[in-house]
Amino acid sequence: MSGAVEAGDAVGLPGDRKVSDRPAHFIAGKWLQPAQGQSATILNPATEERLATVPVGTTADASQAIIAARSALAKWSALPPSDRARYLERLRLALSRRQEEVAQTIALEVGSPIRIARRIQAALPVTVLASYVELLRTFEFEEQVGSSRVFKQPVGVVVAVTPWNYPLHQAVAKVAPALAAGCTVVLKPSLQAPLSAFLLADSALEADLPAGVLNLVSGSGATLGEVLATHPEVDMVSFTGSSAAGAEVAQHAARSFKKLTLELGGKSANLILPDADLQRAVKVGVANAFLNNGQTCNAWTRMLVQRKQVPDVLEIARASAESMVVGDPLDEGTRLGPVISAQQRDRVRGYIRDGISGGAHLLTGGQEVPDGLDRGFYLRPTIFSEVASNMKIAREEVFGPVLCILSYEDEDEAVEIANDSQYGLGGAVWSSDQEKAIALARRLRTGQVDINGAAFNPEAPFGGFKQSGSGRELGRYGLEEFLQTTSLQL
Repeated sequence: MSGAVEAGDAVGLPGDRKVSDRPAHFIAGKWLQPAQGQSATILNPATEERLATVPVGTTADASQAIIAARSALAKWSALPPSDRARYLERLRLALSRRQEEVAQTIALEVGSPIRIARRIQAALPVTVLASYVELLRTFEFEEQVGSSRVFKQPVGVVVAVTPWNYPLHQAVAKVAPALAAGCTVVLKPSLQAPLSAFLLADSALEADLPAGVLNLVSGSGATLGEVLATHPEVDMVSFTGSSAAGAEVAQHAARSFKKLTLELGGKSANLILPDADLQRAVKVGVANAFLNNGQTCNAWTRMLVQRKQVPDVLEIARASAESMVVGDPLDEGTRLGPVISAQQRDRVRGYIRDGISGGAHLLTGGQEVPDGLDRGFYLRPTIFSEVASNMKIAREEVFGPVLCILSYEDEDEAVEIANDSQYGLGGAVWSSDQEKAIALARRLRTGQVDINGAAFNPEAPFGGFKQSGSGRELGRYGLEEFLQTTSLQL
């Protein structure tokens, strides 16, 4: 039998940093013990030491959370949008007060360099919440279409399954629009980096979010995935993860025709045209490929350059990679931390071996442990040149600090190479002629294209083509994913 418990004791870490054990799920507005009392240990990828423990949920825990969300749905969905906006603003304020704690926690559990953790991992979720507070002030949930009144109503109970690489951002990118739409949510974070999701639940409790509107169950996808995706009281599944896992989730959800959004893998192309500012384009391209230690789904991991410019590009790229400081994520000077786990480190090393054996030229980096970093799951920033589009390292998502440089003869060939992928999530085009860059970007089969290194826009739709998934997150498009449309013929 489940019962209310208190959060666990803090675990001491170097300096004054502490991360708490989290012994309970957050269900119906309370911290509740797991049905079977099992827990998982979260490791610090920089030290390989124990960081904290979290509960490993069972189907009973998942079902309890789903029923809590169903029980809360009628009242939450009936609230006027302005009232939901007030709750979201309180959630935003509660989360913003925890920004430094979030940044430190994600640096510790994911290995994100602290500068990246502050700027993206901690700050972006607060920005996304603010965008939905603002959107609720203007979004039209009802319109007149001829003789019909058309209104949009919440899908219902949403299961949000989130990954470990941007754990809080991906959670908020689902939770914020779902709550704004009037849905209730069961959040299942990755068991590899779940701690920031517990901070989101702490914030929900502080914001006095009505019981059952947001629920959190931690555990393995193998155990919880099927019940979350097939439960009869679940109306929608929003999943972010690998394409293989997404296909499995889709099969489960299809049994009962649940609404489904999928944000999956990527192998994004960075097209640098001959008239671009080569220094800036290459340096920014290298930094993007290695962002968050190379663990970014829409990273520009294929750099496409005009054949005549290859020697200059290789010189700039190698210098950029070799200048990156690899080390402790909590060190302010670190640019590249560890990957998430020993398994992920070994997987990336396997791709590096494939690149070498497949005939690509290892420009810099490689399989060797970075100097002085014998503990932790560290990798050298690695760049391959002389890469062909049919090579494994150019086709599969490595999800580590590995960049491929490919060459093209003309723009048509560049577009052909960029589109020659099973994925279509992100990309980039660089040119001194913005209109030329835009025209080329329109030919790419991908969900987002950055022109000349433009900043990420959290109000623009995010999502992919092909095996990068279906549906969109963020902004108005993200809100509409959590709505169903009804027509009243008058």
